[in-house]
Amino acid sequence: MVPTHWESFLWLEEKGFTTNPNRALCKNFDELAEFIEKMQGLRDSLDYEIDGVVVKVNQTRLQDEFGSTSKAPRWAIAYKYPAMQAPTQLESIQIQVGRTGSLTPVAYLKPVLLAGTTVSRASLHNEDEIKRLNLKIGDWVLIEKSGEIIPQILQVIESKRNGSETDYEFPKTCPVCEFPA
Repeated sequence: MVPTHWESFLWLEEKGFTTNPNRALCKNFDELAEFIEKMQGLRDSLDYEIDGVVVKVNQTRLQDEFGSTSKAPRWAIAYKYPAMQAPTQLESIQIQVGRTGSLTPVAYLKPVLLAGTTVSRASLHNEDEIKRLNLKIGDWVLIEKSGEIIPQILQVIESKRNGSETDYEFPKTCPVCEFPA
């Protein structure tokens, strides 16, 4: 066994394995902070998506001593960057009927590239969320992918309103069976 995690990368490279060159051996917290900031700056130019960096204890002896839980090693921690955000326009709201009969409004958005995928829909959860956001059809909105996965509308960009936006009225009946909502 190699004495350090860093040396394991060197050994793998010697044996012909490809390793990620975007790594650093940091000797203190200042160097670590610099590396984290550097990687955040490179985030958009990488050939792959990242949502943060993983910080690891280098000494394999300490890794063994710290052990792990059933889900993760105790000698590594993920540092997550803030979620990426993008503006887009709300084109419509349609109601989706869940398996229990619950009505969920879904925002249909002008497609926008965000964190590696094209986002064109986001759940609005319920009627109260539409009211909380003061959301109107035609609004420009700021979206992000919660946990880098689930698109959500964060806020309306009210400064982009031009008067052509229209209020959304939640249906009074189920769009499938017409039972009162």
